[in-house]
Amino acid sequence: MMPSKPVALTCGEPAGVGLELTLKAWQALRGESPFFLIADARHLAGLAPDVPIREIDDPGQAAAVFPHALPVLAHPFPEANPPGELRRENAQSVIDVIRRAVDLVKGGAASAVCTNPINKKALKDGAGFAFPGHTEFLAHLAGPGTRSVMMLAAPALRVVPVTIHEPLEAVPALLTADLLSQTLTITHSAMRQLYGLRNPRLAVSGLNPHAGEGGAMGQTEITLIAPVLERLRAQGMEIAGPLPADTMFHAQARRTYDVALCMYHDQALIPIKTLDFHGGINITLGLPFARTSPDHGTALDIAGQGRANPSSLIAALREAAKFGRGGPRT
Repeated sequence: MMPSKPVALTCGEPAGVGLELTLKAWQALRGESPFFLIADARHLAGLAPDVPIREIDDPGQAAAVFPHALPVLAHPFPEANPPGELRRENAQSVIDVIRRAVDLVKGGAASAVCTNPINKKALKDGAGFAFPGHTEFLAHLAGPGTRSVMMLAAPALRVVPVTIHEPLEAVPALLTADLLSQTLTITHSAMRQLYGLRNPRLAVSGLNPHAGEGGAMGQTEITLIAPVLERLRAQGMEIAGPLPADTMFHAQARRTYDVALCMYHDQALIPIKTLDFHGGINITLGLPFARTSPDHGTALDIAGQGRANPSSLIAALREAAKFGRGGPRT
């Protein structure tokens, strides 16, 4: 059963691999749930001559077009953009495409948002982009008070970083009881809503080596993390931790929880990218609309060469389509 509305896919950084991966993804998914790309069609020229492209005026046309060609909702950019070459003039348009995709989902014209990778520095330099990444910008677009959580998911593992795109030296100050509590609560709720888990099992890492080793290697686990976990356990959540991060991700340990929460970006992303480099996806929790993305960057060094692997984008589009249908994911 197809969702009633198609998935809106953003172009991301047009100099990166996103557009060529989109063409490969259409080839893989043309018999499945429809999506449409929001982009300047000029940027697709020459990337995959064997893939038919058809511009559409309205997302409602995507379902009929999708089995035969990639539907592209036109969004003109100031400049043409060869692969691998960042263009400052196009930065604002990249941002505007994300905003447009969110507006289409909020307005009911699309079922979910799937985002191709952006180059954050290019957006900051070219358009004054004030957000560390997609996750924070999407929370801004969702409205005041929205707290979004980034979850990386693959068949072997789901992980949530409590702090995300922050310098490692800033993490201890940013890591507060309120932030940890909100992240755990949002994740717990999402596991129930999205995956149909009645009583999700959460595993929480420490910040320091060996989870502080009883205070010998740091006090954060004792003074901050453990009290938050105890309070949420008293409310009925099943939470293990704080656990040493270096022993949380082997196969036997992964069988004991449904999602792992880590204190900073690399602590969470290294294990999932090691286990499933090409297949992991990003799911934003806590938003009033559904959003997924591939779990990789723009890869400017190989853009336009046909070498990029589409597995993560394909998985992200499939998951976005499931969001559009509603009901538990597996």
